[in-house]
Amino acid sequence: MTGPVPELADRAVACADRLLEADRVLLASHIDADGLTSAAIAAQALERAELPFETVFEKQLDEEAIAGIAATDYDTVLFTDFGSGQLDIIGEHEDAGAFTPVIADHHQPADRETEYHLNPLLFGINGASELSGAGASYVLARALANVWNGERRSAEETSAESEWTDPRSDGGIVTASGTSDARTDNRDLAALAVVGAVGDMQASGGELHGANAKIVEEGVEAGVVETGTDLALYGKQTRPLPKLFEYATDVHIPGISNDEGGALRFLDGLDLELKRDGEWRRWSGLSNEEKQTVASALVKRAVSKGVPASKIDQLVSTAYVLSAEPVGTELRDASEFSTLLNATARYERADVGLGVCLGDRGDTLERARKLLRDHRRNLSNGIDLVTREGVTHEDHLQWFDAGDKIRETIVGIVAGMAMGNEGISRAKPILAFAEKNDEAVKVSSRGTHNLVRQGLDLSVVMGDASRAVGGDGGGHDVAAGATVPKGEEAAFIERADDIVGEQLS
Repeated sequence: MTGPVPELADRAVACADRLLEADRVLLASHIDADGLTSAAIAAQALERAELPFETVFEKQLDEEAIAGIAATDYDTVLFTDFGSGQLDIIGEHEDAGAFTPVIADHHQPADRETEYHLNPLLFGINGASELSGAGASYVLARALANVWNGERRSAEETSAESEWTDPRSDGGIVTASGTSDARTDNRDLAALAVVGAVGDMQASGGELHGANAKIVEEGVEAGVVETGTDLALYGKQTRPLPKLFEYATDVHIPGISNDEGGALRFLDGLDLELKRDGEWRRWSGLSNEEKQTVASALVKRAVSKGVPASKIDQLVSTAYVLSAEPVGTELRDASEFSTLLNATARYERADVGLGVCLGDRGDTLERARKLLRDHRRNLSNGIDLVTREGVTHEDHLQWFDAGDKIRETIVGIVAGMAMGNEGISRAKPILAFAEKNDEAVKVSSRGTHNLVRQGLDLSVVMGDASRAVGGDGGGHDVAAGATVPKGEEAAFIERADDIVGEQLS
């Protein structure tokens, strides 16, 4: 069986074989939504393969973090959603015999090779838009299940001295017809892979593409993912209708977006029952006919207010729904789920996010929701701060320095969300500085998919510019980060501006 991404099949099997040779595994992962879903997918795959493991999270996989991993007594380390960009450092510890790395990542690899390296970029697949870290973990999980189940079947066949019996009776390996069920072959984990891809901003043009789309197909077949055309608004599951439209700012509709009274008047003008028991309904609770009526009225309003047709088209996208989650919760919608996970990670509670991914509800979910409320408030305050104080425009980029006023874990999100506000251009990438510690400054960058199509690659910009001043960085073409020494900000900006200029010339 080739799995969801045939190009990666052989390497995925090699990585799975190596993991199954280990007595136990240290699972190390990044902390954002893609990293958390990557870890959750890998954790469940390891558990189902009866491999003992321990999970650790790192905000940044730098020399110190890798040295700490090397100091443990684990002989096998599985890195998810990072590791490729740090292969040079990891390789030094591998050469010294500290551990054998198995890497499931999608970031730009360092100039170093290692045997068990699962990365779409090594096989001609775009890791920024076609396969996320969670997707790479999912490919590995599918291979791990196939190898593990194959070994179990082989062992059963070897020991069998009588006629065949249904193997479901001792663990549900296969059905009588020989087809694996979704949990046994790890296809049920496709739901988390979709959440990771959406959280990693890979749904360009309103839908997932390439290898991500193949994973979506497996999720649909497994009954854990549903897709369909829907309004491209955040909060369709959880926000009351007036707030859904008031906060719908990706496509600005005059008289509705950022206008509480206008959103209420728009809804009141519709001949629909949009309140029940005195409470506004949510989009997820509307019938298809009701949704069509509201959507048509929204488009008509946009046209009457002169919103360009290209923008109106962006009001509709592909929705990714997690079938097993309750309607009306943030876990039902891939976008809202990923935002919830980001909120846990940005406040050093990756354990909470992982717990939610693994199915913990009750207190764990409530803690995540509390972190999300705090996260939204901090984002709003950050966006207000940047819009109020403005940005500095260079020839080819724009930037601001938040100091200690915005957490370094969310400054990149703030930068991306502020683009398009007054004085903040969407025609230039934006760089955001925030205090990291006494010696270093965190830099986050955000672009647009349109700029990427013109040649922008922020992974190169942040990597080259940071290393030119004694720092380090990397990421994706549309979003990347770096750490630079304090006092080197001006030199970093100058170098980054030159590189962006070269890319967009």
